Amino acid sequence: MGEGPRVIDTGIARKSPALEQAARELQAARHDARVALGLIAAGDFDRAHTHALTARVAADAAVAALMAVLTEAGRAAS
Repeated sequence: MGEGPRVIDTGIARKSPALEQAARELQAARHDARVALGLIAAGDFDRAHTHALTARVAADAAVAALMAVLTEAGRAAS
């Protein structure tokens, strides 16, 4: 848990805005999951639930962004 936030690789940003968005969403999911874990340890289950749900939404958004990239890549290959 001692790691600080990672900066999005600028190479990713140049390749695709959707990849940059996926990276941001995954970073948000990671943050919310860690907060949820800490809240569970502290016994604050209501807030932990909220952060777990927020982490799930961010992870789902990352999946959607990656699916868009794969779809676009498939079209470019055709």
